[in-house]
Amino acid sequence: MSFEQVKYDVCVANRILAEVGLATGVLASLGHSSQRVPDAPDRFIVKGRGYAIDALAAMKPEQMIVCDLEGNKIEGPPNSTQCFEVKMHSSIYKMYPKINSVTHVHPRFAVVMSILQAPLSAMCQEGAEFISKPIPVYPHVKTIQTEEEGVEVATLIDGGPVLLLEGHGATTTGSTLEESVMRMMWLEEQARMNWYAYCAAGPNHRSIPAESLAEMTNRTPLPELPHFVESMQGHRPSMGGVWAHYSNVVSQGI
Repeated sequence: MSFEQVKYDVCVANRILAEVGLATGVLASLGHSSQRVPDAPDRFIVKGRGYAIDALAAMKPEQMIVCDLEGNKIEGPPNSTQCFEVKMHSSIYKMYPKINSVTHVHPRFAVVMSILQAPLSAMCQEGAEFISKPIPVYPHVKTIQTEEEGVEVATLIDGGPVLLLEGHGATTTGSTLEESVMRMMWLEEQARMNWYAYCAAGPNHRSIPAESLAEMTNRTPLPELPHFVESMQGHRPSMGGVWAHYSNVVSQGI
């Protein structure tokens, strides 16, 4: 995969964050998705800062920034810089070679739940398995700017899929851009449902029981069920409809 293709994909991912409401209004310029370059694993591409219109919804592929694993800017438009929290990305990539994408935004429901110190529990099917384990919380509101802070965040996330930053935002990882962005969307949906339950029933509100979550795993694959054998012919259909839809929407005009 060429650097140009990765720049395009990273641009699309950042636009999606705005399209789904994770980087709009006062948050329009806050957040950044990145991807490791497959053919150059010591490089990653991320949304930067310093543009004439610095908003995720307005990003162009040629505005993306190429960085090394120390967070240094290797390539990018004149007068632009890496995202200010580039050390969050570089430290995670350096510490976990199997992670290929990092997404960071300031999702409102996840942030308020972190301030309430209310652990997120599964409240709906979407992303339930993703948050079934306790989510680590970085107990600082400051932005991640230094090498030491980047290492702290990378160490705390421990190669896992998600980290909350108290009063600040959230960071998700993935093997692909789609995975890291979808995980952020799932996280915020679960946080929103937790907030609703918290307001309605208090901090001890009910959530989906562990035994019900367990029922979602180790199921007979759909292509093996008698009524799907012929139509699926041994292949499960793609489940990336949300990503594909929003990619199509935000790609218009790029």
